[in-house]
Amino acid sequence: MSSEHVERRLAAILAADVAGSCRLIGIDEEGALAQLKALRKTLFDPKITDHRGRIVKNTGDGALVEFGSVVDAVRCAVEIQRGMAEQNIDVPQAKRIEFRIGIHVGDIIIEENDIFGDGVNIAVRLEGIPEPGGISISDDAHRQIRGKVDITFEDTGSQSLKNIAEPMRVWRVPNGRAVPTVPDRLPVDDAEPLALPDKPSIAVLPFQNMSGDPDQDYFADGMVDEITTALSRFNSLFVIARNSSFTYKGKVVDIKQIGRELGVRYVLEGSVRKAAGKVRIIGQLIDATTGAHLWADRFEGDLSDIFALQDRMTESVLSAIAPKMFQIELDPAARQPNNLSAYDLCLRASSHLSSWTRGGSAEALRLASRALEIDPRYVWAARLAGECHLLNVGQGWAADPKSEIAEGLRLLRLALSIDGNDPVALSILGCQTALFSGDFDTAREMVDRAVALNPNDSIAWEQRGWTYVIGGSPKRQSGALSASFD
Repeated sequence: MSSEHVERRLAAILAADVAGSCRLIGIDEEGALAQLKALRKTLFDPKITDHRGRIVKNTGDGALVEFGSVVDAVRCAVEIQRGMAEQNIDVPQAKRIEFRIGIHVGDIIIEENDIFGDGVNIAVRLEGIPEPGGISISDDAHRQIRGKVDITFEDTGSQSLKNIAEPMRVWRVPNGRAVPTVPDRLPVDDAEPLALPDKPSIAVLPFQNMSGDPDQDYFADGMVDEITTALSRFNSLFVIARNSSFTYKGKVVDIKQIGRELGVRYVLEGSVRKAAGKVRIIGQLIDATTGAHLWADRFEGDLSDIFALQDRMTESVLSAIAPKMFQIELDPAARQPNNLSAYDLCLRASSHLSSWTRGGSAEALRLASRALEIDPRYVWAARLAGECHLLNVGQGWAADPKSEIAEGLRLLRLALSIDGNDPVALSILGCQTALFSGDFDTAREMVDRAVALNPNDSIAWEQRGWTYVIGGSPKRQSGALSASFD
């Protein structure tokens, strides 16, 4: 063992790189290099200085920066991406310079004017994960900034990083989400606006999380899912699917533009605050054709009253759209758990499952299974756990596909034994029946019934579409497939 002293210290490392630099240089080599040099001089380097960072080295189209504080590193990254977003507002997509940034906090080795070690290597690997304009940070960095940085990071689960021995949990801010103070309106589309349906139509936008804790984002998102589901139970309404509405999350939006792009008459937006066992929901309904506010209200109470609050908001929205709609029975009994902890676990599980990562699926399964232990008759918990098993098989993550398929189907059947009218469980089980048993008649009957139960449910339409593809009836299902991507 060498007796030579090695200087080490704990530091936050920021690695940045230009996305698609070879493409940019190929289009205009001199122009791209001159633009990058100007950005470093006017934006990148000054932000590093402002946040007490030290540029260790520039790497052609990127940089490696050391900070004494991971909070400073993240704030600097956010301001850099904010500045880049401002620079790119009027720049065509093909000519934009956009950074990817990775941040890690760990032990580094100092040698002359350079730094080495896993602390550096991990930051460099993290830089390659986010989309252009995004930021990825390690779980160690995330723990250090929690509650100190007003930016919501998404949990992407456990990731395998090249040349790093152990998988690590990674958090990210997608492009556009790190710049809340910069208008990030979608460009006005010259295409004809979508025609309004022949019945009242509504989109529920992501609610703002007002809890002061970014880790409570899952709760606000889950609230929107619940209200969207409640509204979609009414055949007299046309309800836009969650996936379409959530494309506007983190963006400054023009309600009229949303109405044109989604083809809806009404838009519901709001906020959620959860603290000390209490919850407050604020909502406002807007006529997207005129921008006029039709209704606004506040619902607050104990966390144990959450389902009653959701139903009151749903009834209020319906009554504002059509006076007689609110009298229709919501029938919430089957979707309500006997234990509020099970509901919270399922909200968390749903958030992890939507990441579509191996780590996210594993964590979702753990949470949903725990919820099912607490409340063995909770439909949502059973369905989520079943979805996790089947996703693992579909993505090639299952160590024993045969047993995972069996367990996934068992859990979906359990969900339907509790509530035989759950359209999501029914449609997924129908599709899996077509896939694994070849009983297409039964499968088609199940997915057709799921769509009939809730014509607004995009998952039911999607599963119906794939069932008809598997069963060899592509023409009959083509409308269903297109509907599933709306």
